[in-house]
Amino acid sequence: MEKIKLGRTNLMVSRVGFGALPIQRIGLEDAAYLLRKAYDNGINFFDTARGYTDSEEKIGYALSDVRTDIIIATKTHANDKKTLFENLETSLKNMKTDYIDIYQLHNPSKLPDPDDPDSVYSGLLEAQKKGMVRFIGITNHRLNIAIDAVKSELYDTIQFPLSSLSSDEDLKLVEEAGKRDIGFIAMKPLSGGLITRAAPTFAFLHQFDNVVPIWGIQRESELNEFIRLGNNPPPLDEDMWKTIEEDRKELQGAFCRGCGYCLPCPVDIPISFAARMAFLLRRSPYQNFLSDEWNDRMERIESCINCGQCKNKCPYGLDIPSLLKTMLKDYREFRALHL
Repeated sequence: MEKIKLGRTNLMVSRVGFGALPIQRIGLEDAAYLLRKAYDNGINFFDTARGYTDSEEKIGYALSDVRTDIIIATKTHANDKKTLFENLETSLKNMKTDYIDIYQLHNPSKLPDPDDPDSVYSGLLEAQKKGMVRFIGITNHRLNIAIDAVKSELYDTIQFPLSSLSSDEDLKLVEEAGKRDIGFIAMKPLSGGLITRAAPTFAFLHQFDNVVPIWGIQRESELNEFIRLGNNPPPLDEDMWKTIEEDRKELQGAFCRGCGYCLPCPVDIPISFAARMAFLLRRSPYQNFLSDEWNDRMERIESCINCGQCKNKCPYGLDIPSLLKTMLKDYREFRALHL
């Protein structure tokens, strides 16, 4: 499988990255099987986070014996140096390693002060000096923060949502990172599951020689597809562009990416699914969403107390309460037609 240099880190990473968030949803042995199969087929870049429950432990269980042959990126939600080191020690223990290749700040709401000796950024530098961390990265869903991070040149990598649905403004971030030789890790290349055909967005992202997508993988069929695409990258031809334009037309405007930063909801509305429901019904197998259980979950939208928490936490600035009401209306109409 082809590898490229991840910016100024000089790390040679496979152009198919393994996004390890979904493996927290499956058992240890099943996760180990997928991780090992990925490695055996040339994938050497694995991205996880301290916040992904047991994802790190599964990586340690499956891949510790080939540690020197793989590149691991993980993340911390820490806002201070002390918590950062606590998280880092846990991550090292979980993954059975004494260093992290890329240690990333996990979607901070603002950039830490690099001149504050007690800041989380100071902690990153200290961890790097101690050899616990090789390179420093940051992830974000907010374009303005991501651009500021890149322009600061304080981080070796940036991780940001990127797909064939991305706007021209998002693509400028790719250009800025390239100018500064900062590695670009593309998260959510399938836009939280709303893109149901992987090949076109794979081809779209493959045109950027400084971008490494991490594909969230939970099933062997998904892994097989990305191995196949990685070994035989499809051309970004007229047919691919046609599919991309169809997706853009259907999903244009404000839509939920399913990042989950709006959660938890005080009245237990499953926002990250409910806010995408109209698209999920049209673009994926819909039968499970028509169950009585899912109907009860969607009807919780009527119990919204308008606390504003979800709207304030959304990194994309979506008016989530209004969006949920629209999705509930569409859901009721769809369910009535199909039951």
